[in-house]
Amino acid sequence: TPPAPWAGGACGYGNLYAQGYGTRTTALSTALFSDGGACGQCYKVVCDRKTDKTWCKPGVSVTVTATNFCPPNWDLPSDKGGWCNPPRPHFDMAQPAWEKIGVYRGGIIPIIYQRVPCVKKGGVRFTISGHDYFELVLPTNVAAAGSIRAMDVRGSKSGDWMAMAHNWGANWHSLAYLNGQGLSFRVTITDGQTLVFSDVVPPSWRFGQTFSSNLQFK
Repeated sequence: TPPAPWAGGACGYGNLYAQGYGTRTTALSTALFSDGGACGQCYKVVCDRKTDKTWCKPGVSVTVTATNFCPPNWDLPSDKGGWCNPPRPHFDMAQPAWEKIGVYRGGIIPIIYQRVPCVKKGGVRFTISGHDYFELVLPTNVAAAGSIRAMDVRGSKSGDWMAMAHNWGANWHSLAYLNGQGLSFRVTITDGQTLVFSDVVPPSWRFGQTFSSNLQFK
C-alpha cells in the first residue's frame, strides 16, 4: 500500500533533506495553509522585539519554506495553546530554523513575517506516484512564488494538453493512461509565471521515480 497522504508532511514532500528543503521549514496554520495551496511558499520571519524583548534574538531573520500543516486544536483557546486555530496565522517552525530568531525556552514568540520569492538551486523536479490511470505528480524545488496554481500534462502519444487537478498538499493528478509515453508538464505558479517542461519524463518512466528539469522560474 502507498504511504498515508500525511507521511512526510501535509505537502507530501517526504524526506525534506533528500528534497533539498533541509531544516529551514515550517508548518502553517489553517489561515495560511490554504488547503495545500501554500505548499512551497517562502516566508522571511523575524522575532518581534517590540512585543517581546526576552525571547527574541536581535537583528536576525530566517527564511523558511512551507512544507507542512499545523492542525487546529479545538480543545484549547487560540490565545492559550490552540496557536494554529483559525483565524490565527501561525508558523510551527522546524527547531533549527526557529532557534535562528528565538530563544528556545520561549516556546511561543511573536513574529513579523513577509512572503518572499523562493531561491532554489537547479531546476524544478517532478516525482510521479500513483498507478495506471492515476498519475500523482509532485513538483518540488520550485523557485519564485514556490506554490503551484495550475498544472497540465501532455503524453508524447496523446498530443493534447490535459488539465491536472489539485489532489492534496503539493500533489496534482491526472486520470489519463500515460504509461509508456514521454511526459511534458505545463506549470503555472501563483505569481502567474508559466513554464513548459517539454519531455522532462522519458517513456521508460516508472511510478515512484523523480525527474529533474533544467528549467526554473525567475
